[in-house]
Amino acid sequence: MTVEIGVLCMDTDFTKIPGHIRNRSTFDFPVRYQVIEGATAERLVTHADPSLLEPFIHAAKELESAGVSAITGACGFLVIFQKELADAVNVPLYTSSLIQLPLVARMIRSDQKVGLLVADERALTPRHLEAIGAGDVPVAVAGMAEQPEFREVMLQARRPDLDADRLEREVLDVVDRLARDNADLGALVIECTDLVPFAHKIQARLGLPVFDIVTLTDMVYRSLTRRPYSG
Repeated sequence: MTVEIGVLCMDTDFTKIPGHIRNRSTFDFPVRYQVIEGATAERLVTHADPSLLEPFIHAAKELESAGVSAITGACGFLVIFQKELADAVNVPLYTSSLIQLPLVARMIRSDQKVGLLVADERALTPRHLEAIGAGDVPVAVAGMAEQPEFREVMLQARRPDLDADRLEREVLDVVDRLARDNADLGALVIECTDLVPFAHKIQARLGLPVFDIVTLTDMVYRSLTRRPYSG
């Protein structure tokens, strides 16, 4: 039996480079994409628009009907609908890399923080973290909303052509500041799926474990495709 992972996708046109959840080369297993029309970054990230819930539920049910074995999302801020979406289908559904936060926090020392690299720091509220039981996790948050390439392409959708080198420089600058301001970081979780292509560079910079939607999807896929062990 073929195991396929479904992905609930934002309505975006910018280039998805390798490492992005919407670039098929990122995975060595089948994925199926379902775009939710009108689901822009402004509506989901900036405004947490509750009217998006029904379209996302409809899309999740369509993916389930198509035979996927688990469903995820292509924007970490979808976490605000985690309970409602998981309740709507009969396959595992994990909206966001943020679901890993409680797990990661328990892997590191109690006097350390989990770093969070997010699309927009101002848009991340206690409600988002409480949606996955992470309200009491000690975090240090850094956002990308003030970085020109990220803001223009990802948040404002002003153009579809991504300058990946420019974005990489922005990401590393933000990560450097996060590390400078928080000497007690024990790990990092990347909320934003658009930043995962730079995870290896981020890890080289921090020297810490780095978790994201791809690491989580790899784990879920492996949990669905167990094989017998041999000596």
